Amino acid sequence: MNSEIKYIVDKNIVSLRLDRALTLLNKEYSRAYFSNMIKNNQILVNGKSVSPSYNVKLNDEITCFFKDQDSSLTPYEFKLDVIYEDEDILVINKPKGLVVHPGGGHENDTLVNALIYNKKKLSTVNGALRVGIVHRIDKDTSGLLLICKNDKAHINIAEQLKDHSMYRNYVALVDGVITKDAGKVIGPIGRDKNNRLKMAIDTVNGKDAITHFKVLKRYEKYTLIDCSLETGRTHQIRVHMSSIGHPIVGDSLYNGSTNIYNNGQLLHAYKLTFKHPSTNEIMTLEAPLPSYFKDILNELK
Repeated sequence: MNSEIKYIVDKNIVSLRLDRALTLLNKEYSRAYFSNMIKNNQILVNGKSVSPSYNVKLNDEITCFFKDQDSSLTPYEFKLDVIYEDEDILVINKPKGLVVHPGGGHENDTLVNALIYNKKKLSTVNGALRVGIVHRIDKDTSGLLLICKNDKAHINIAEQLKDHSMYRNYVALVDGVITKDAGKVIGPIGRDKNNRLKMAIDTVNGKDAITHFKVLKRYEKYTLIDCSLETGRTHQIRVHMSSIGHPIVGDSLYNGSTNIYNNGQLLHAYKLTFKHPSTNEIMTLEAPLPSYFKDILNELK
């Protein structure tokens, strides 16, 4: 069910924009969140839909319809590897092979379905199919994923992602020996015009994307690197490393030459640094490399 809250405009907020007025009436949510609610007709003034820029008048009745968590998703019995959890957030170590949310042929076997099975409270900002989800990692990328358990936390974490104050570090094994100790790849990313499953460097229509990397260890034919994201585009590390001639080992979409591992890209989100949405404490969480990743490294010279 959805919850309904009514407010009456008093003299302290008369003439303010509706979205701004709502942040004073309910400090739990941001102006952007209320603006989105207004556009989705979840907020009525005197029983009518208005725009976010509507200037409220004395004694206006504002009705807000807050969406509760959707219960129509099919629960998926799956044991979560929980790294951290409190009343606001949940951080899990996602295994390779698990899709984050329903879509693209995976409707009932995703992380979201698993969260429903495990009876987690989840934010609703991104809609019914993406409850709790504020950022993603690819199906065959393993590692840390932060889940939001309420909308206030979700909005806060989304802002950190937007202003790049959340830091995400990955370990990747790539083809070839990188001679430089560190580097930065800058290249806007958009949908590949020849293959809709792929992303590509697109200097005309792509979105800005920046990846930093540093070498952790060199092998005869491969390099182990640490990657950090300045932006968060789809397939960003995979596209960027492929674009400089060092595609990720095991990546069937962007690397056709892999022969030591052919079961998904050797890419692991090992570290997450962010500010807790309620306490403002700086938190750094880490997840160890999966055993199959370690086994490949142990075989290399």
